[in-house]
Parts: sequence; structure tokens; C-alpha cells
Amino acid sequence: MSVEAAASKNTGASKAGTPRLAGVPLLGSLFDLTSDSLGTYLRAQRRHGDVVRISAGPPGLRAELHCVFSPEGAQQVLASESANFRKDNPFYQEVRDSFGNGLLTSQDEDYVRQRRLVQPLFTKRRVDGYAAAVAAETAQTLEGWRSAPGSVVDVSTEMTRLALRAVARILFGADVEATVEVVDRCFPVITEYVLRRGYSPATLPRSWPTPANRRAAAALDELYGVCDRIIAERRGAGARPADTAPGAEARKGEDLLTLLAAARSTDDGAFDAGELRDQVLIFLLAGHETTATSLAFALHLLSRHPEAQARAREEISRVLGDRTPGAADLERLPYLTQVLKEAMRLYPAAPVIGRQAVAASEVGGHTVPAGATVILAPWVTHRHPDYWPDPERFDPDRFTPEAEAARPRYAWFPFGGGPRACIGQHFSMLESVIALAMTLRAYGFEAVDEEVPVSAGITLRVTGPARCRIRPLRGAAL
Repeated sequence: MSVEAAASKNTGASKAGTPRLAGVPLLGSLFDLTSDSLGTYLRAQRRHGDVVRISAGPPGLRAELHCVFSPEGAQQVLASESANFRKDNPFYQEVRDSFGNGLLTSQDEDYVRQRRLVQPLFTKRRVDGYAAAVAAETAQTLEGWRSAPGSVVDVSTEMTRLALRAVARILFGADVEATVEVVDRCFPVITEYVLRRGYSPATLPRSWPTPANRRAAAALDELYGVCDRIIAERRGAGARPADTAPGAEARKGEDLLTLLAAARSTDDGAFDAGELRDQVLIFLLAGHETTATSLAFALHLLSRHPEAQARAREEISRVLGDRTPGAADLERLPYLTQVLKEAMRLYPAAPVIGRQAVAASEVGGHTVPAGATVILAPWVTHRHPDYWPDPERFDPDRFTPEAEAARPRYAWFPFGGGPRACIGQHFSMLESVIALAMTLRAYGFEAVDEEVPVSAGITLRVTGPARCRIRPLRGAAL
């Protein structure tokens, strides 16, 4: 079941005529959403169109979901009428309570202030300065594969580790080792805790000493502790406010946390220690899980499509030769970028997005009442047959400039959209292109697991192995 759906306890009567997905008496579609939320949303669109109601749960605790699957509907909710669709459902509160009130979860003036303070740190020029750190972490990962047992690696596990190390190095600089070890151990405990509470129609207070509460509290204490220690060291060392000027280039030795600690303006002030921790935790969560998903499934799909793998490798060899890729190479590797975009179409890191309607609104000819939970599903929209012929087929040529220009803007929205579009999308593409280019230059890939099971969590969750057999390429540079 989607956490966006399970966490919602809103009800409301929709305009007559809005189709409803059939469920079972008393519980509606609860079991379908619990066992396969992504398949349930896909089935709803195929059977009933682009605006569908789904009910789940017993009377009194029933979630009434208003699902919007069209690109036009997604644009309305995320962009043109974004002020009417807020992150007010209980799921986002669970994320706030665990990972803080950072850019992913904050709203209103909090969000506007945070975005203004953080935006100068994510200009293209500054993000491009992180290319060397990504390349260094990728080279270390690839070197480790030389001793992979049976020449088999699980690309989901490996790309998660790589993406975590890369974002931690960019955030924390020299403190990467201790941070990665704590995050790697604590994040799964906290994430599962958030999901379990999101599934439940009624939750116990976090302060009650249940085993689950105590495990989560211990993990949070350890995670907060390492972040607070590093933040205190950075704040004690001081940082110059001029470092955050828009367009400024990151100087050698300046990690993102140092720049966050220096971020300030006359109108918005600066982040205090608690706010810094909130931003760091959100960057760690969103910054590694999303990129890891894109990289893992790009490798998985290429391992099943040798002709596309060969075409990507030919481009990499022609453009890069033996040199280390940098930020300028993104524009020089168009086919590799198309591969990544197609992987993000089929396996969007945020497969489900939830909002709550403030006032009644008409979407796709149907009334969404005030207070209703609205579900967008990139997983479904990215498979909409009106925009994606043979939608389950892997075809990077769907993302040539001409093909992209012919589709609605929100037929593909793996980074969200509107005023809350992901601030790190250029960093994600930079990291993904560099890491994928270096990986394909060093190794050939053959699928061991033809299908990789997934489910919807805070991000797309891989629920089974994603193994590939790797073959070192003679003379390839790491």
C-alpha cells in the first residue's frame, strides 16, 4: 500500500460521476493497496481513466483517495494550482517527525525562507564543482568490484552505497566515513518505522516505550548525534557569508555543510543548528535514494538490452576516451542521458506523490472536494498509453529532443514540478551521468535477475535482488 494512501484519513464526497475502483465490502481496496499499490493505481487508470476514487479501510478510518493520472492533472496539482494542494497529510508529518522540517517537508513561509537560503548552493556552476567527488567515489566502487564473488554484483545495493558515499562526501567532506557508517545502519530502521506508522490507520504516541518506538528513538539519537557533532564543528570554525553568493564557485575544501552554515541574507537570516540538521537529513534521504534508484535501474535495463548497452558504451568511448568525466560532459553524452531518463520513466524514484486539497477544485472534469487526499502517480503517468506507446518497453529514443518536445511537460516528472520541484535535480543528473559513464566504460553487464520486484515506500523500494554478472573490459580506465 502506498504510504501516501495509507497515511491519509481524509474523507469526502466527490462529484457524482467520478469513477471508483471496485473493492470488497467494508474494507474497499485496502488489501489491494497493501499488497501492490503501484499495480492498483495502474489498474485504476486502465479501467476508469485519469481521475479515479479509491476507498481503503474500515468505516470510520477509511481513506478516500482522489487519484489523478494525466499529465494535465499533474501540472494542475503541482504547478498551476499548487497553492491549493498542500503537503498536509499524516505521512508527511511522520517524515517531518523523523527527518526534520527541511525542504522536502516544510511549507509556507518556512519553505520559502529555506528555499531562498539554499538555492544559491544549487546553481549549475556550484553543483558542477562536485563532479570530481562523484568521480572519485565511483572509481573506488568500481575498484572494489574486481573481487566480487563469482563476478556478480547486486546493482541496487552497490548503487545505494555509491550514492550515499557521494552525497555524504559532498555534504560532510572529511567526515564522510563516520557519517556513512551511521546513516547506513540507522536509515533503514527509521525508514521502516515511518512506513509502518504510515500504513496504520491509528498510531500510538512516539513517546510510549514500545519496542518499535525505542528502536526508532535509538536510531534517531545516533543519527542526530553524528550530524549535530559535525554541525557544531563547522559552526565553530566559521564560514564566510560571501561564499553563498549566487553563481559563486565552490572552493576546494568547502563541503556543502560549510556552505549551508554560511548561508544568510538580510531578509532570511541564517539557519540555526536545528535547521541545519533538518536540511542535512533531508539531503541525505533524498540525495542518495533517488539517484541510487536511477543508476541501479539504468544498469539493470542495460544488462537486459545489450544493443543499448553497446550504443551507450560506444558514445562514452568516443567522447571520453580514458579521461575522467566532468560536468561539461553531460551535454556531450546525449544517448547516455536518454538511457537515464528512460530508466527514470520506468522506475521513478518517487512513484507516488500525495497532496491535500485546501478548497474544492475541478480536475479533469471531476470535482475534488476540500480536504480530499489527492494522489499523483508518476509510476502510472509514465506508463500512460496516450503518451508512451508500448509503455513497458525500454526505449531510450523516447527522449530525443524532438520526442520530448512533442509530449506534455508533465508526461514525465520524476523530479516533481512547479514551485516545489526538486532543488537537486541537476546534481542528480550530474552524479548519474558521471557514475554511469565510468561504470559502463569499466565493465560489461549481463542480467542475472531478469525482473526486479519493487514497491512504493518513501521512495521506490527494491524488494528483491537486482544482480548482474560483470565482465571487466580490457584496458578500461576506472
